[in-house]
Amino acid sequence: MKNPMSKRIWREIKGEAGKYIVIFLFMTAIIGVVSGFLIADESLKTAYNESFEKYNIEDGNFRLANEADKDLIAKIEENGVKVYNNFYWQEKIEGGDKKLRIFPDRKEVNKTSLWEGDIPSGTGEIALDRVFAQNNKYKIGDKITMKGKEFEIVGLIALPDYSALYEDVTDFMFDSINFGVSVLSDEGIKDLDSANIFYSYSFKYNDPPKEHDSKEAIDMGNDFLEKLRAITPLEDYVPACSNIAINFSGSDLGRDRIFFIFMLYILVAIISFIFAVTTSNTIAKEATVIGTLRASGYTKAELIRHYMAAPIIVILIAALVGNVLGYTVLKGFMAQMYLDSYSLITYKTLINVSAFVDTTLVPIAILVGINLIMLIRKLSLSPLKFIRRDLKRKQRKKAFKLNTKIGIMTRFRLRVLFQNIPNYITLFFGIFFANVIIVFCLMLNPIIEELEKGTVDNMLAANQYVLRMPAQTKEESAEKYSMVDLEIRKNDHTDEVSVFGIENNSRYFHEKLDGEGVYISTPYAEKYGVEKGDTITLSKKYSDKEYKFKVAGIYEYPSSLTVFAQREYLNEVMDVDKEYFTGYLSSSKITDIDERLIATVITKDDLTKTTRQLKVSMGNMVDAFVVVGVAVFVLVIYMLAKVVIEKNTQSISIAKILGYNKREISGVYIRATTIVTIVSLIISIPVVDVSLKAAWRALMMSYSGWMNMSVPITVYAEAIGLGVVTYLIVAFFLSKKANKVPMDEALKNVE
Repeated sequence: MKNPMSKRIWREIKGEAGKYIVIFLFMTAIIGVVSGFLIADESLKTAYNESFEKYNIEDGNFRLANEADKDLIAKIEENGVKVYNNFYWQEKIEGGDKKLRIFPDRKEVNKTSLWEGDIPSGTGEIALDRVFAQNNKYKIGDKITMKGKEFEIVGLIALPDYSALYEDVTDFMFDSINFGVSVLSDEGIKDLDSANIFYSYSFKYNDPPKEHDSKEAIDMGNDFLEKLRAITPLEDYVPACSNIAINFSGSDLGRDRIFFIFMLYILVAIISFIFAVTTSNTIAKEATVIGTLRASGYTKAELIRHYMAAPIIVILIAALVGNVLGYTVLKGFMAQMYLDSYSLITYKTLINVSAFVDTTLVPIAILVGINLIMLIRKLSLSPLKFIRRDLKRKQRKKAFKLNTKIGIMTRFRLRVLFQNIPNYITLFFGIFFANVIIVFCLMLNPIIEELEKGTVDNMLAANQYVLRMPAQTKEESAEKYSMVDLEIRKNDHTDEVSVFGIENNSRYFHEKLDGEGVYISTPYAEKYGVEKGDTITLSKKYSDKEYKFKVAGIYEYPSSLTVFAQREYLNEVMDVDKEYFTGYLSSSKITDIDERLIATVITKDDLTKTTRQLKVSMGNMVDAFVVVGVAVFVLVIYMLAKVVIEKNTQSISIAKILGYNKREISGVYIRATTIVTIVSLIISIPVVDVSLKAAWRALMMSYSGWMNMSVPITVYAEAIGLGVVTYLIVAFFLSKKANKVPMDEALKNVE
């Protein structure tokens, strides 16, 4: 025979339609977003991993001063590699500072991935990198001009060896706004200025390493470099394992997975607690019925299943609908987060079983676990206690005594507070989590802007020239420096450090470098907790060789992890000639050095690449997460405050009979929640600050570089203000609910 209690499940869902619809929509949205992210992330990651074989990505590249003849290529290929021409040209787009690196359509190595349109087939046609075109609002059919020649954009592409648009592998951050890659036809290439050609060659190992970024690949890259140096002078050499233009996007894919899953589980836990509180309130209202059912022979297990049914049905449907949305609408939106930043090749959506487990089975398990604990505890009372509506485990002989000097309305509010402490504790944690999301999103822009301002204000010089080989200049403001890239190796984490060799009495470095003492930049000191007088250990790349330096002081240089030493001392440590230098610091442009001898010129624009790219990469996601935080805030406050009102329905009804007006009743029940909300908002801020600082440090320690978390007080004020305004809107609807309580409610369930 069908269980008659099953009919009550649907009546309960219908009777509490507003609550269940809100929770359903919220969980559908969250599960849909997380499911869409996991599906997109896995699909993109798989496409990236497969691209090494599909597009025949190089094992490395090197650049020569002149084109290699057949004999030289043959001699190089005797060392277990196949060499391919990878010549490119670099031009500026007229009307701005945008730079394009131009390749022919490569058919053998680093093949082109076409996103939209066509590959150029004649002169005057060009295909642009999709992300570069998107950031600069170029569309198919638009025209660009380089060196007086006009090119029509016929396609949008991605090059697998430039999945992150790094102009140079030594850059701290890629720049998809001012730097892009493109493809011309063979006919179009012939029209380019031969003075701007770079003789780059890609190579593939005949016996490649099993993984492109493994220690085996590093060792093979180092071995081949030594052999190559013995054959020909090099202008540049980059093995694929060290090429961040290839590897950076791949290392980022999958990195945010834990964050999204963790956020989902926290939100599910909050929703589960809300279900537990509301179900507990329902049990209190139906205590007599439950006692009668238990006395009639219904088991505790049957009642537990009954009260678990509605929440499970709602979250199961939400999970199923969310997964459908994830595979359809939201998958593309979440993939766009990566596609807005990285020039990834085309991909196919893959079925992701683990995403279904993470977004459906685990949330249901969390819901069942939390509610099961509450129901087992709540329904463990005897049937007689339920019939008497005596649901207290420990009976207090009398109510908590309040001073009679306190006004009656204040005492009334305090009674409401004390009776609903479990609800308000849950409310505090909900507000805390909502504030974590809101403050984190609101603080990102100020942190980035502060970094940008500090970087510009503390530049070493207006122009920093990096030379391919030493060259002299007559520019009076030019000052020589040497530089070497070393590594910090600590707790299985590696950070790259630029070590500058600065002239004595430098006009650009404002501290006195004395002998063997070095200065470290503020990010270095903050990240690794180094102080004046400490000794730091740096390692040579791809080697076990270590160098120790005594810290003479901390230097305000927020742009990167940097060490400053005397040039002669650094050259001595690195075992090079004492007059060796790698570039110039200069307040003016240097015009008397051949451009071919200049590897790069670092200006304010280059130093702000990081902040500029971060703003682009984050896009609208910050606003989206603020909306999530506000949604959590609204949901938690409304649902728990609603429980307080429903729990005190009879008291509200009696108050109306006694002549209290709507404003006075709201003053008791709504104001109690108002006090708890505002206090929770204020108290949660210091806890949020401590929590975010710990999380931020852990996050930054897992990345290269460092950004200090300096959050202006206005961010916390904005978070509190946003919370108060949101609560006032919620309070308006709660007041209307309290006002709708009928006076005849006082006549029901009278003992």
